[in-house]
Amino acid sequence: MRMAVNLRKVGIVGCGFVGSATAFALMQSGLFSEIVMIDADRNKAEGEALDISHGVPFSKPVDIHAGDYDDVADASIIIITAGAGQKPGETRLDLVKKNVGIFKSIIPEIAKRNYKGILLIVANPVDILTYAAVKLSGLPENKVFGSGTVLDSARLKFNLAEHLGVDPRSIHAFIIGEHGDSEFPAWSSANVSGIEISRFCEMRGYFHNHEEHKDQIADEVKNAAYDIISKKHATYYGIAMSAKRICEAIVRDEKSILPVSSVQHGRYGIEDVSISIPVIVGKDGIETEVPFALDDEEIARLRESAKTLREVIKTCDLSE
Repeated sequence: MRMAVNLRKVGIVGCGFVGSATAFALMQSGLFSEIVMIDADRNKAEGEALDISHGVPFSKPVDIHAGDYDDVADASIIIITAGAGQKPGETRLDLVKKNVGIFKSIIPEIAKRNYKGILLIVANPVDILTYAAVKLSGLPENKVFGSGTVLDSARLKFNLAEHLGVDPRSIHAFIIGEHGDSEFPAWSSANVSGIEISRFCEMRGYFHNHEEHKDQIADEVKNAAYDIISKKHATYYGIAMSAKRICEAIVRDEKSILPVSSVQHGRYGIEDVSISIPVIVGKDGIETEVPFALDDEEIARLRESAKTLREVIKTCDLSE
């Protein structure tokens, strides 16, 4: 029997720093009337749910509680944050085998309950785990995607805003490719409310060294997670807000253009790998690709990023 999807219910699998921060952000958002938290450690899920629930009187009515996979079978979105965390000195790709193994126990539990909602993958390495979730779930690919470079793009906007002295919401720029070391900014399409980046820099008094400034900002974005992890051992607030932003686009059917991670089938010559390129996101998940223009160098970098991920996928035993 097919269970109707409850548009006002969200499930969160994994109640570590990222899962709990995501639940906290969603509690304040007003998007959902029920948040179900699942963790291998039931006490952890119960404790986080109770702690976050005590903030409800200051926010909007929402039932936050611990549960199991039966409790999220009708959720409109299940957010997967479960997995080993990234340690100081460790890359996201170093986490692959540990977290693919965890996904091999989580995703089939969801799939066997005839789940019809959207799977949002947030655990790292997000591109590999998104690909794994597609293969393990059997769900349509438009309903299984990762947070991708949504956070990286926010970091890019933040850093550019600091550099240019302008509201980050006026900056239109994306990080694309792997959520990791091979990511890069699509500078050819970046602008500040329609004004090309270099021209806006000159307007703000930066007449020289445009490329040097752009390279420095790109490096700061790429290394932001490493910097945060070296100082506080984990990142979770930024990614929690990114997950909330994606949920907003889905629940409100916003048709927002977001650089989520999804399986590619020929776009820019990239095949059978999950990677981040801007798409339209709405109530059914990924609605369509957008005609996102890249120059030749950016296309080459994107293909190289995809190649890096494809080589890792080959080691993961995800054959159908």
